[in-house]
Amino acid sequence: MKRKRKQNMKELRKKGIYIIPNLVTTGNLFCGVFSIMSVLHGQYATAAIAIMVGAIFDLLDGKLARLTHTTSHFGVEYDSLSDLVSFGVAPGLLAYAWALQPYGRLGWMGLFLYIACGALRLARFNLQVSGPESKDFLGLPTPAAAFLVASMVIFDADVFNLGDAMRPGLTLGLTYLLAFLMVSNIRYRSFKGLNLRNRKPFNVLVGLVLALIIFVTIPQIVIFSFSLIYVLIGILEKPLVALYRKLDEQPGTPSKSNAIYPEEDIEDIEDKEILVKH
Repeated sequence: MKRKRKQNMKELRKKGIYIIPNLVTTGNLFCGVFSIMSVLHGQYATAAIAIMVGAIFDLLDGKLARLTHTTSHFGVEYDSLSDLVSFGVAPGLLAYAWALQPYGRLGWMGLFLYIACGALRLARFNLQVSGPESKDFLGLPTPAAAFLVASMVIFDADVFNLGDAMRPGLTLGLTYLLAFLMVSNIRYRSFKGLNLRNRKPFNVLVGLVLALIIFVTIPQIVIFSFSLIYVLIGILEKPLVALYRKLDEQPGTPSKSNAIYPEEDIEDIEDKEILVKH
C-alpha cells in the first residue's frame, strides 16, 4: 500500500496536474465555503444560491475533463473532497440553521447524518469510477440532494412562506429522507446517453423554447419542481414499471407477440413458407 502511494506521488510530481478541470473544481469548493459563511451570517437565500452555482461548477468540471481528455485520479479525489464541502457540509448547515434548530438533538443529529451519508455516497462513487462505467447513479447524487435543499429555501423565501409551524417538521423529514436516499441502492438517471448533437424533430426545439420562457418567468418554482421530481422519480420509477408490467401480463390482455402478429397472420405466414419450400 505504501509503495503504491509513493508511486502515485512520484507520478504526480513528474506529470503535474491538469489546470482547467481542477480550476473549475476549485470554483465548486469556493461556492461551498461561501455558502457556509453566508449561513453563519444568517443569509440563507445567498447560501442556497451559492450551492446551486457550485452544482453548475461540479457539472462542468467532469464535462471539461472528458472533452479535453484530462481526467485523472487526482481530479476524481479533489472533486469528491470539494463535493463533500459544497453538497454535504454546506446544505446540512443550511438546513440546520434555517429550520432544524428548534428540534435540538434531533436536529443536529439530522445535520450529522446528512453529512455522513454524503461522505459515504462520495466514497462509494469513487469505487464505482474505478470499475466499469454505469449509465445510472447508485443512490441519490449529492448535488441533487443539495440542490433540493437549496431550492426549497429559495422557494420558501420568494414564493410560498412555509411558516415556523410547518418549516421545521418538513425540513427534518426531508433531511433524513435525503440522507437515506444517498446511501440507498435506488438507481437514478444520469442522462449520460442524452445526445443533442443529432437532428431532432422541430417540436423539440419549440418545447425547449417554451421551457426556457417558463424558467425565466418563474425560476424559483421551476428549479424546486424539477429538483423534487428528480428525487421522486428514483423512488417511484421501479414500482411503477413493475405495476405496468403486472397489468400488461394480466389474463385477457393480448401479449406483445400476439399484438404484433395476430394468430391468423402467423398461420398465413407459415402456410406461405411451406408453399415457398415446395
